[in-house]
Amino acid sequence: MQATGTTLARARTSRVPWPIPVAIAVAWLLAVVAEATGKGRLLSHDALVHSGLPIGLALVIHLIAWQAMVAAMMLPTALPMIKLFANVSRRQDRPGVAMAAFVGSYALVWTGFGAVAFLGDVRLHRFVDATPWMGSHPWLIAGGTLALAGLFQFSKLKDRCLQQCRHPAAFLLQHYRRGVGAAFTLGRKHGLFCLGCCWALMLVGFAAGVANLWWMAALTAIMAYEKVGRYGDLLVPMAGSALLALAALVLIHPVWLPQMFGA
Repeated sequence: MQATGTTLARARTSRVPWPIPVAIAVAWLLAVVAEATGKGRLLSHDALVHSGLPIGLALVIHLIAWQAMVAAMMLPTALPMIKLFANVSRRQDRPGVAMAAFVGSYALVWTGFGAVAFLGDVRLHRFVDATPWMGSHPWLIAGGTLALAGLFQFSKLKDRCLQQCRHPAAFLLQHYRRGVGAAFTLGRKHGLFCLGCCWALMLVGFAAGVANLWWMAALTAIMAYEKVGRYGDLLVPMAGSALLALAALVLIHPVWLPQMFGA
């Protein structure tokens, strides 16, 4: 454990493994191209649900697109942890495989969330289709999603999970073990804390769409700064208040909804 602590101290001057920033850059490039060409709308959850494809195939397509969204939005927030893990694990056998296991397990947690969100959206669409009143008031769902994300910013669960993400060195000192299997377990643990503090904001991203660049950029900036910013603890309630204000705007004056979500 002392060696681990020494390695963590040296990690401040080290770099993130190059495949990670490349993956982030490629993901953002794909998002830009998707929005510029209009193809991103074809991969939105609404389009896939109503595409006539079997639900299983639509889910697979969604999860493929979702990987780009996770790489673009969540990997930047995890860079401090990835950097520290790369330096702690570089002296063990097969460090590259260990890193792949760590990042892959982290991505798997978010893939599970993406699957749950999509299948939940399928059920929601079926409910709306069977309820004419809901079908004529679609802004209630968007407003409710924004309100849920805003309220979650003030929750104790958000704060507890965010504390784990803000102190990656302490997290590694407590949970790090050598080996590929241990790296997978560590990635899952870190991914669950990341999910715990960011799921509501990512749900807004899911609602906005895979290639809605404005929402992607804003939410990524919020989630990253909440974790690593000097005044991240102040941003949390500010973001919550802003989301609640947007929710009120959508619910009271729904004509704003298409402009807000790029519909």
